[in-house]
Amino acid sequence: MTDFIEFFQINWLLFLALFVILGMLVGSEVLRKIRGVKALSAPEVLRLINDQDAWIVDFRDGGEYKESHIPQARHIPLASLRERMDELRKAGDKPIIVYCRSGNTSQSACALLNKSGIANVYSLSGGLQAWLDAHLPTNRKK
Repeated sequence: MTDFIEFFQINWLLFLALFVILGMLVGSEVLRKIRGVKALSAPEVLRLINDQDAWIVDFRDGGEYKESHIPQARHIPLASLRERMDELRKAGDKPIIVYCRSGNTSQSACALLNKSGIANVYSLSGGLQAWLDAHLPTNRKK
């Protein structure tokens, strides 16, 4: 036990960093739960697209969208989401899957859509990067 205390005293910055990172991880999950955001993995998203004809919305900027995006994804930059909310209401009962680069921005957008009365909304956990990591197809818009 004294060895651990000595190690802690010598490496207190490492322990501080560990606790900060753990706090951020736990905090983001708690925030997601509070917001009511439902996150899905890439295979779960693919299943919704195939089985329920889900809508896919990309919230990244135009350059990123043109570089690579999920097939059939609608491009709505986050800055114009409020003005284009009626487009998403046209989905009706179909699920709406939102994504960004890493999944953080899409969680905020998902919460905003939920507050606006669009209930069947999901966030792609890990964003486009998770989609690519699952070796799923992307399109390029020229």
